[in-house]
Amino acid sequence: MKFRVPAWAVVAGCMFSACALGATPPDACIANATASLTAFVHGDYAAVGKHFAPELVQGLPPAKLKQTWGQIEGLVGAYQSHGPARQQVVQGKPAVVVPVQFARGALDFVTACDADQRLSAFYLLEPSAVAAASPATSQVLPDGARVEPLDVPSPDGPLRGALTLPAGKGPFPAVVLVSGSGANDMDETVEGNKPFKDIAEGLAQAGVASLRYDKRTLDHALKAAANPDFTIDDEVTDDALSALHLLTQQQAIDPQRVFVLGHSLGAQMAPRIAQRDPQLAGVIMLAAPARPILDVIAAQQREQGERTHQGQAEIAGMVAKTEAEKVLLAKADPAHPPQGRFAGMPQAYWLSWQNVDQVAAAKSLTLPILILQGGNDFQISPALDFDAWKQALAGKPNVTFHLFPGLSHLFMPGPTRSPTDYAKPAHVDPAVIATIASWIKAQPAR
Repeated sequence: MKFRVPAWAVVAGCMFSACALGATPPDACIANATASLTAFVHGDYAAVGKHFAPELVQGLPPAKLKQTWGQIEGLVGAYQSHGPARQQVVQGKPAVVVPVQFARGALDFVTACDADQRLSAFYLLEPSAVAAASPATSQVLPDGARVEPLDVPSPDGPLRGALTLPAGKGPFPAVVLVSGSGANDMDETVEGNKPFKDIAEGLAQAGVASLRYDKRTLDHALKAAANPDFTIDDEVTDDALSALHLLTQQQAIDPQRVFVLGHSLGAQMAPRIAQRDPQLAGVIMLAAPARPILDVIAAQQREQGERTHQGQAEIAGMVAKTEAEKVLLAKADPAHPPQGRFAGMPQAYWLSWQNVDQVAAAKSLTLPILILQGGNDFQISPALDFDAWKQALAGKPNVTFHLFPGLSHLFMPGPTRSPTDYAKPAHVDPAVIATIASWIKAQPAR
């Protein structure tokens, strides 16, 4: 979850499947990248393709370029400005990067060129997916807890991770932290806030270990983006299962007391993860949506559009695109997803996400479940989501609910119920961490 991109809108991905990034970009490549972006900005979609390699020209006619740019602006707001182009190595590949500011978030326009300096690939990525991540380092915290690098394997390559252990020898109960939508790092960094770092260190103080890791759409964004069959399981479920398996193998961890803790999108997927890992001791869900993803997106487009004083026509246009996508996916065959992309991601991805039934999955579970909600969360609704969970799971003795008045989607103070709250440095409320820790320690071994 990154608020710079509207909640649940995964924009960290390429607009199309393209060839690999090539050699170091010369000045002509930089000029062509800048010219294409400028043409996008001015709505001259025929001119955008003038600097494309032949294979891109064929697959991206002006009408398709217009549609794609409209989808991006529908999610992050109207284009505002862009900075100078720079040469940069992006995930091991040389590229040209242009920072672009939209009304509700920043994206990086990332391009590569062929031998003739024509654009052979371009992506719109969250800046976090473009910045080079520093390796996790071993450290000892003031209370004696230890942080050790522990990368999580994935089909696209290792995901930078950190194992946080309480002081002492163990074996400890432990959780895998599964983050929300967007190209999140292992701390789930949002502005200056790091909720997963807070949770990991707070749990360690209480005697609970944890493993957190970068998402595949961060560490291997270009590979993920170029996969036309990329699904929500590729993004979340499969890597969470890999992390859980890795965690149970660590000497200091009690393999019979391993839990999954998901936040936002991670919370939505947590019951699905539990269905696929019979060794789990329990599920913890923070700010879990109970509604289908496109319903959540449409509601947020309306609410955030009004909060940011967008025009009614612009809000209606954004919502109309999302509603049209709902209609398209409702008729789609999962075995043969529609072609093309929505919001920069393949239709296979959106179809797989829209078809997730997290409520039904949670109902099928008999293991312990803890569901937490911030009372001032304006992204996942206390009324439309948290209350829906309470109603759906009423009477199930394995489920515990906690509402924390005044807290935001990040489980930090949220007095304004707006993005302004995220810009203020804060920490996850200690009561939230204490609730999680005490609940974990109260659960029996699996």
